[in-house]
Amino acid sequence: MHTQHLLVPQLPLHARIRERWAGGIVCSSDVAFAFIVAFIWLSLYNVRFWELAAAAMWRPGLGASLFMISLFVVAWMVLALLLLVLPSRWLMRAAASALFAVAALSAYFCNEYGVIMNQDMMRNVLQTDRAEVGALLSGDMWLHLIVLGLIPSLLVWRVQLPKTSWRTRLGQRALAIVIALGLAFAGMFANSADFATLFREHKPVRYTLNPAAPVVSTIGLLADSRDRRADQPLLNPSGRVERTAAPSARPLVLFLVIGETARAANFQLGGYARETNPELSRIAGLTYFAKVTACGTSTAISVPCLFSHLPREHFKVDEAARYTNLLDSLLEAGFDVQWRDNNSGCKGVCARVGSIDYKQSNDPRYCRGSNCFDAVMLADLPEVLHHIQRDTVIVFHQKGSHGPAYSERYPKERERFKPACRSNQLQHCSQQEITNAYDNTLAYTDHVLARQIGMLLDADARLDSLLLYVSDHGESLGENGLYLHGMPYAFAPAVQKEVPMLLWASPGYLRRTQLRLDCLRESASLPVSHDFFYHTVLGAAQARSQVYDRALDLTAGCRQSGGHE
Repeated sequence: MHTQHLLVPQLPLHARIRERWAGGIVCSSDVAFAFIVAFIWLSLYNVRFWELAAAAMWRPGLGASLFMISLFVVAWMVLALLLLVLPSRWLMRAAASALFAVAALSAYFCNEYGVIMNQDMMRNVLQTDRAEVGALLSGDMWLHLIVLGLIPSLLVWRVQLPKTSWRTRLGQRALAIVIALGLAFAGMFANSADFATLFREHKPVRYTLNPAAPVVSTIGLLADSRDRRADQPLLNPSGRVERTAAPSARPLVLFLVIGETARAANFQLGGYARETNPELSRIAGLTYFAKVTACGTSTAISVPCLFSHLPREHFKVDEAARYTNLLDSLLEAGFDVQWRDNNSGCKGVCARVGSIDYKQSNDPRYCRGSNCFDAVMLADLPEVLHHIQRDTVIVFHQKGSHGPAYSERYPKERERFKPACRSNQLQHCSQQEITNAYDNTLAYTDHVLARQIGMLLDADARLDSLLLYVSDHGESLGENGLYLHGMPYAFAPAVQKEVPMLLWASPGYLRRTQLRLDCLRESASLPVSHDFFYHTVLGAAQARSQVYDRALDLTAGCRQSGGHE
């Protein structure tokens, strides 16, 4: 007797994949889905959150243990509410899918660079450009995004939820929201003193809770921006701008150089042991200000603040576009004004003046792919200076020391300190390699500034000129586990807030204004800030307005009577 075997035809590969995908992952309810997803976020995407929370609040004992448990419960409920409040299953799935990607990216930058996802950081994200994004891309980041972002985002759509009426689902969600809120408030009430300490004394911790922090910060930022619309009338607090000196046959030229991410701690002119300013240190007529504090820890805040008449404590970046700024005042005073940008834009400061964007330049002498060195902004300067007939202000917005790809900010042949980190994944480099690469960027900035001063000196026979350089903010190079910049100002380390600033004046300018450099140097060690920039530039331009403050003009007390004070 022969047994006949029934052969079952094998399905094609694509059909088997589709069949397995259709099988899905069974979940008992919408509520269970929300709490499971929130638990995964809290457990796998919040390493930095728990590190900071433990560093701030943990101490041996039952009280601290109970607080950490209650913090877990509160955070879990908060993350679950992100999904429970959405009215439909489709929205809940879509939100969970998108938030897995957000959480993956946020967790990567929080863990690797110590980034804090507050409104200022989200403003930086929204205002970034392609070059800055490219500098952050890495194999580790893509792997992180795929494993913790893309794969979970796709699996969300494979979850099978039971077929129930919308009334049943609404009732379940309402009950779950009440329970979640109740547990959250109960946990906070039972440990109210510890929660008060965490929220008041350790505010950065809350901005690392993923994915809630980037979502809430972005919503808050957009809401503030909508409340302060740019279509409101432009306000001119300066009033009439007047010149304080008689017209001269010699044009007055001011170079305002806005550095990027240069920190004072690594400037040779300020006492740093390494030769990061070999060329500037040999230039006569230069004054270095040793104790300068920035207005913010990011370009998006510091640049508008620099050109605002308002001091840091009164400045609000979302309102800056409503007011005229320093460049508007210089225009009214009769100057030709031009903004040259090799960074991520002027942040609205140059809205009413001529500008040149060098990021898209293809000059082979200075550009490598999408990255151009700051010297690209100087290529035509000798010819420009030769043809200047009117008083002129040129602003140079440098790429400077923008990280994390420090080694891309200077030509390879100008690498002084070796070995230098050549990766944008700083965590893969030693501390010395990171410092070497960063110091190379400062040495290149030194070279660019020295060239600008040399060009002005060459034109001294027919122009009176002054150069003022200041960095927008500083940088963390791994100290205390922090990299880059953008920390909330109140909690940012000194290296992110203390910046280099220097002033150079040509012999012709010194004769014209009777500015005494010995006097200027005597006060150069006093604490100053970005607040002085607006008023110092007006003073240097021999101009005055209704908001000019002589006390904030670094040159005011050092001009003799012949300088038309």
